[in-house]
Amino acid sequence: MNAFIFDVDGTLIDSKDMYMKPLLKVLNANGYNFVMSDLDQTFGINALDAVTQLGVKEPQRIVNEWFGIVDDYKELTHVFPNIKEMLQELSSDNGNHLAIATSKLRTELLRDVEPYGLNDYFSAIISSDDVDNGKPAPDMVLKGIEKLNSTKDNTVYIGDTLYDLEAAHRAGVSFALAGWETDMADQFKSAEYYLTTPQDLLTI
Repeated sequence: MNAFIFDVDGTLIDSKDMYMKPLLKVLNANGYNFVMSDLDQTFGINALDAVTQLGVKEPQRIVNEWFGIVDDYKELTHVFPNIKEMLQELSSDNGNHLAIATSKLRTELLRDVEPYGLNDYFSAIISSDDVDNGKPAPDMVLKGIEKLNSTKDNTVYIGDTLYDLEAAHRAGVSFALAGWETDMADQFKSAEYYLTTPQDLLTI
């Protein structure tokens, strides 16, 4: 493997609370009665798909309200431990090629990644703006392979959700589960790799 394509939320950055807490606040302010666990299924896909999946009325209005207050929660996010060290070691090998493929919009991606300097490690960035279909469709993984000038056999997609796993396998590439965020379970048994720490990625 020499092409590494990364999800962002729940893989590089612990941002779940930054997104889910304001979403819960907006939903319930609009008369719904969700609890936090109801939102777990929506983490990892783009915002409009997530809100639509919850079955709410006027999903675009809800998304606008949600993202209008996300910045108020940005202090809740941080880079997972040892991510920077892993990215530094991977990228220091000129034979390796690194990309991001995320359901975030590009503006969201830059807002969340640039402050930590993570974008410096990647030669390609694919956001939901760049593809017709978000995860679990394979579009953004395939676009990552294209931008890295790689092949499916040499590529692994690293993520933390079933949407990531499905996107990887539909694209025909291996999947590595980010075990520092998501525990191994039967639903992930088809993952080719289970990473307990970011450094485990260096061994594949």
